[in-house]
Amino acid sequence: MDNRGLLDWMISRIPGLKGRDAKTLCMKFDHEGDLVLHSKNDLENLLGHTLGRRPWTWGEIRSGAEKDAAAACKRGIKTVSLVEEGYPPLVREIFDPPGLLFYLGALPDPRKPLAAVVGTRKPSSAGALQAFSLGRDLGRAGIPVVSGLALGIDAMAHRGNIEGYAPTLAVLGSGPDRIYPASNRGLARMILESGGGIVSEYPPGTGPMKWHFPARNRIISAFARGTVVVEAPERSGALITAAFALDQGRDLWVASAGLSSPLGKGTAKLVEDGAKLISCAADILAEWGIESGLAEKESGYGNSAGSALAAGLAKSLNIKL
Repeated sequence: MDNRGLLDWMISRIPGLKGRDAKTLCMKFDHEGDLVLHSKNDLENLLGHTLGRRPWTWGEIRSGAEKDAAAACKRGIKTVSLVEEGYPPLVREIFDPPGLLFYLGALPDPRKPLAAVVGTRKPSSAGALQAFSLGRDLGRAGIPVVSGLALGIDAMAHRGNIEGYAPTLAVLGSGPDRIYPASNRGLARMILESGGGIVSEYPPGTGPMKWHFPARNRIISAFARGTVVVEAPERSGALITAAFALDQGRDLWVASAGLSSPLGKGTAKLVEDGAKLISCAADILAEWGIESGLAEKESGYGNSAGSALAAGLAKSLNIKL
């Protein structure tokens, strides 16, 4: 690992660092030798705010970064830095992009648009079915779905996208090797085996801390050209994703299933505030000028494994697919 690579890993290890801070450091310093000339206090003065009460030394940061890099290599986890050409361009343009992205599988083709599909972990039958249908039909039109691999709407959207033969992308609030919830490990494996990716701003081994999830929502919306909130109560994390989407200049839609559901008060508020209402993937494709009547492609998933897993989850929610 060269000095530039070590610097990126060290930046990802600094406690209390915000996304915009990581961007500042990645762009300001060229290699590890530059950064270690500064103490913690010097770094706080440079950034204009404190980095928490926890004391640390550059030696500890470097040691942790080297261990992270070794663990990533052992587990097949890849990285891309903000200063590298392969960094996702839409993520790079937001206010606070991660300095380093960790991922398994493949990152999305930057030439193709993605759609984020998000919502509650405990959807109604109609909401879960619509999330699956959106994912499937977007996939059939060549549009990958990005979501958070959570239970409920996220999982159904990912499964539908696999059924539609698209390389769906999951953004985690933990390290890419710490699938959360554990019950979605099978789905994570499907995502990777069907050509998709699992990405995170958190190093290998990082657990799913509560405060990670609001932060990861900005990355979900950043990857996407537009975000669909399928069904969300008033205090849903999906509404945070919607706010990020608007702040990042992305399209925002609300799926029709959320309006008739008692779990959809948050989605109803989005419509009241001006979000566009859609009923199917064709509505999104029409806005983007993309033909929707594409023939299905051959895939290792689709009407076999993809359908079986989607049907299993649907059965648990009393959904008829």
